[in-house]
Amino acid sequence: MTVEILDMVGMKCPQPVLKIAVKATDMNPEDILEVVGDCPTFERDVRVWCQRLNKTFLSIQDEGCGKKRIQILF
Repeated sequence: MTVEILDMVGMKCPQPVLKIAVKATDMNPEDILEVVGDCPTFERDVRVWCQRLNKTFLSIQDEGCGKKRIQILF
């Protein structure tokens, strides 16, 4: 199991989800992708992406100032 981190702070929709989709091609089963973003629709967009691709939305952590850290299990 590997944990990869993507910093999407400052990127607006749809860039974070597009970058997650690109990174997903490098991920193996049981890997965790940790994504940090501050776009207002970031959480909702990642949840929808996980549902559509059958990935597990593990957790979300509010880091303040509109920034959130999301973990996705592959």
